[in-house]
Amino acid sequence: MGQCGDTAGRSAHRAASPEARKAVTAASGSAGIAGAGPPRHATARPAPPLPVRGRRRASFTLRGDHRLAGLFPLHAAAPRDAARLLVPRCDVFKSHGYCLSQALRFAVEEINNSSTLLPNVTLGYEIYDTCSEPANFHATLCALAHKGKQDVHVLPSFQHYEPQAVAVIGPDSTRLALTTAAVLSLFLVPEISYEASTETLSTKRLYPSFLRTIPSDREQVKAIFLLLQHFGWTWVVLLGSDNSYGRAGLDALHELLTASNICVAYKGTIPANSDASNPELYNLVRILRDVKVNVTVVFSNRESAIPFFKVVVQRNITGMVWVASEDWLLAQTVWAVPGIQTIGWVIGMALEQPESTMLERFEAWKVSEEGAVAECASSAEAGGESTGSTWLDCTQCCSSCRELAGIPDTYDAQGSFNVYSAVYAVAHGLHDLLGCASGVCSKGTVYPWQLLQKIRRVNFTLYKSRISFDDNGDIRKGYDIVMWKWKGPNWASDVIGTFRVNPDRLRIDPGKILWHTKDGQAPNSVCSEACQPGESRLQHSRHRCCFSCVACPPGTFLNTSDPFDCQACGLDEWAPEGSEVCFNRTVEFLSWTEPLSWVLLALAVLLMLLIAALAVLFTLNASTPVVKSAGGKTCYLMLGSLACTCSSLFCYFGEPSRVACLLRLPLFAISFTIFLSCVATRSFQILCIFKLNARYPALYEAWLRRRGPALFMAASTAAQVALCVVAEATSPSVPRRDYSVRAEWVVLGCAPSAAADAATAYTVLLSAGCFALSYAGTDLPAAYNEAKSLTVSLLLHLSCSVAVLCSQGALRGRAEPAVRVLGTLGTLAALLGGYFVPRAFVILLRPHQNTAEHFQMAIQEYTRRRAAA
Repeated sequence: MGQCGDTAGRSAHRAASPEARKAVTAASGSAGIAGAGPPRHATARPAPPLPVRGRRRASFTLRGDHRLAGLFPLHAAAPRDAARLLVPRCDVFKSHGYCLSQALRFAVEEINNSSTLLPNVTLGYEIYDTCSEPANFHATLCALAHKGKQDVHVLPSFQHYEPQAVAVIGPDSTRLALTTAAVLSLFLVPEISYEASTETLSTKRLYPSFLRTIPSDREQVKAIFLLLQHFGWTWVVLLGSDNSYGRAGLDALHELLTASNICVAYKGTIPANSDASNPELYNLVRILRDVKVNVTVVFSNRESAIPFFKVVVQRNITGMVWVASEDWLLAQTVWAVPGIQTIGWVIGMALEQPESTMLERFEAWKVSEEGAVAECASSAEAGGESTGSTWLDCTQCCSSCRELAGIPDTYDAQGSFNVYSAVYAVAHGLHDLLGCASGVCSKGTVYPWQLLQKIRRVNFTLYKSRISFDDNGDIRKGYDIVMWKWKGPNWASDVIGTFRVNPDRLRIDPGKILWHTKDGQAPNSVCSEACQPGESRLQHSRHRCCFSCVACPPGTFLNTSDPFDCQACGLDEWAPEGSEVCFNRTVEFLSWTEPLSWVLLALAVLLMLLIAALAVLFTLNASTPVVKSAGGKTCYLMLGSLACTCSSLFCYFGEPSRVACLLRLPLFAISFTIFLSCVATRSFQILCIFKLNARYPALYEAWLRRRGPALFMAASTAAQVALCVVAEATSPSVPRRDYSVRAEWVVLGCAPSAAADAATAYTVLLSAGCFALSYAGTDLPAAYNEAKSLTVSLLLHLSCSVAVLCSQGALRGRAEPAVRVLGTLGTLAALLGGYFVPRAFVILLRPHQNTAEHFQMAIQEYTRRRAAA
């Protein structure tokens, strides 16, 4: 292994030309300015390098009880021929890395001067220049070298390692951090990076000793996703730089978007190490124009973003929203691209701004350090010391570094605070490990693995910023949402919102956003316009965001959780065409409480009262000829059957039950059959007396002798009973809910049974027989001739039955049982009016016709008329 020591100073010395070394002093001194200068990773103009001759410089090394290793990109390797295997030359000064190194020095000096944090312990540091992969790896091995040695011992357990540095601060890039973390994790040496954000480093199985004071890209991806959702941008392009930072962020974002309602029209990478003349960049921008999106997410480092936006400007792409990742959003080298203000709106993630108090103290420290350096250099020159002696005794004076103070850069401020926080995290871990709470720290040996455990558990506030790490070693911090703003040719930025973690939440202040659109609203970026309420999406391609709209058919609704499929409503629900919700069906049945029901019930009660009154009247006049001619005791059976028929109507009211469905039809059919059997028997008996007895006397005698009337009534009734029992046994009438009547109804009723058809056919047959017998007796004696009124009654009954049967196909809901009840009431009223009411009229109003003499005279007149005929 090469010699460890002031690698930052030596690399600067090698980079310096004799003329430069004579012209300026080195840039490594206290003149370094954090919070100023070009953005990180930016290539500033070649500034005077950092020469050190032959020994460590005070600006890069500080002795202390416990030493930190700082890995900073103080230089960048100059471009070289990739085909030649040459060691990279670190020739280009990087002001951003220099400023970060000064933040480490500032933090260490503050801690060493503190009486509360590590009161009797001092921190030291060794700063290394990580300008290239070899330099970064060499720095890592130097940090691991045994104290006072130049090599790394092989020990049986990591618990006994005592490396030069108890902790490592850095490096800056993901590429370098993956190397250092893999090596340092083998020895459990704490490493706190200030700018490496790739999510891969959160894998504790691979990198157990890695922590960072910059949020993981996992949080940045979440923030970008929530930003797209907030503005309703569902049709986007994803572009990323062709390195570990861009590829990892791009893949994580693509995975998150794919699982959501946001579609990726195109996903591509920006070629690495290219310039604006690269054909691949032109092809990428052409694709960007062809896919016709208004929002492009660029998850890239600033080096790749610069040539990309140069081509975007050249190809005249305007009016687009560019969602920026944290690395390039505020980079001066990006917003300084000529013509970039025409590309549209740039909005993205930026690290939380540090407290201004810290930056002010940092600036004051920097100014005082510059004064000390200037005084030192002046004294040396006045004493006749050589320039080389000045380099040895004083920290270096760099005119280019002084110029950084006039160019404040947000990135330097954010990065410096990250370094500052990392140093304080180590200090707090040491404070806890050494038992400094008592006011005196122990002087025992500090093993890195012990310190790592303490650092993981630190929890303190630094200038109103909470510093703590989660289980993955990531700091619990969010982002500011920043938008570019142009004031003429001058660039500026506004914080328009925030993203905070635990829990994840995005807040946007719309009052701070100025959209230069016709309506002043955010630009729209969708593949297909949103469907109207109640319309489902018919997908046309593999992208869920490209679709046509189709209204949901009746009986279905569109659930917001699945905009592609209309879902069926529940059985007791309905929905019109193009509905977003289902509605409860209206339950239809003939309720007891409806006005229509009250009217029908009142009519039924009146009929029952009329039947009861007729029964009483006939009982009081049972011995009169009118009652006897009506059938005598048979009248009570007829009135009772009509009463039972009327009582069956009550089964049609209210919500159908099992009992009501089983009783209402058999009760009506059997009762009405008894009545019709009595009417038929009575009509046949009178017809036999006056017409058939003379011609067929034996027939009439056999009818009477063998109890023909009773047998006929019993047989006809038994047949009806048998029909009802068999029909109900094979196909019972039970309550049912009918959903087919109307979409918005559920009709409660009784299931149709074969008993209904059989009973109806049987009663119609009996009614027709009764009608024939009554019609045959139209020429009987007047006292016995009820044929006319009975015929009319039977015709009304048949008419009502036909009307009920015909209405079944047209009427639905509560109207159907209401018509059945009304038809039955009409039949009962007609039969009572045609058979019993005329006899009651004679009994009450014409008692002179209710005598035996009157009936004898009617018979004699009928006999004379028959004889004359």
